[in-house]
Amino acid sequence: MRTLAGMTATVASGLDEVARSNAALRAFLHGLPGVDQVGADQRAAMLGTRSIKTTAKAWALDLAIRMVDLTTLEGADTPGKVRALCAKARRPDPEDPSCPPAAAVCVYPAMVGVAAEALDGSGVHLASVATAFPSGQAPLDVRLAETEAAVRDGADEIDMVISRGAFLAGRYLDVYSEIVAVKQACGDAHLKVILETGELATYDNVRRASWLAMIAGADFIKTSTGKVSPAATLPVTLVMLEAVRDFRAATGRQVGVKPAGGIRTAKDSIKYLVLVNETVGEDWLHPDWFRFGASSLLNDLLMQRTKMSTGRYSGPNYVTLD
Repeated sequence: MRTLAGMTATVASGLDEVARSNAALRAFLHGLPGVDQVGADQRAAMLGTRSIKTTAKAWALDLAIRMVDLTTLEGADTPGKVRALCAKARRPDPEDPSCPPAAAVCVYPAMVGVAAEALDGSGVHLASVATAFPSGQAPLDVRLAETEAAVRDGADEIDMVISRGAFLAGRYLDVYSEIVAVKQACGDAHLKVILETGELATYDNVRRASWLAMIAGADFIKTSTGKVSPAATLPVTLVMLEAVRDFRAATGRQVGVKPAGGIRTAKDSIKYLVLVNETVGEDWLHPDWFRFGASSLLNDLLMQRTKMSTGRYSGPNYVTLD
């Protein structure tokens, strides 16, 4: 059985060699150590019981706010809704200037121009779900054109979806080549690769897809589109965090992680922050390396933040509904 040390040494010796053929990629990915599903579930559940109090909790709430990719991905999105979301990302709590901004606003490519104008000069990143989100089922040239258009209109982050059908069929080189092509189309924009873990069936596949995306050049690996159930879970995020940890040990390159979908409460977000700290350490406890893909999470973070500072929960009309 090949060890993780042996496999990562192969990566460190040359990424091009690993991806020279589908057979080589398959040998590498299937040579990764298997994931102990029971162990991963138990460790995630144990870490999920940790609690933090007082100043540590206040720090965690502010950090979680800074990690939110405030997202609207609906067919009914309008320029007005996107502008309102951008205003909220810039100033989540209009009555408290000490409240930090969100990490990014994430929108469909057609809304990038509107969001870019609304976020200009704010320091809030602008992400776009290009590449035929959420299915990824479009010709590659269409997905690349959509990516280039989003970047041209102002996106500095692209969230792409992989072809899960190709991955599950074992066509790893096809998936690798598509990620490489999208990464090139991104130019200077960062690339988040969405694995859609709810369709990958096993933790072993999650680990393999994580490594495949990172070898191809992903700046972030992301759990889900939010359109498939289950979306983000603590055990799946644990597997992905272990993958980025091992990838950095092998290559020296740090890759971010973004759980997305189903994370709605401050309590949930703190569970993820504990998971990050205990699995990969403080280096990833920063918006450059960990994000939450969420729409309603920010509201609960703001209410919990108000509770800590005033001793009471804010009224139902205190925060906007997304």
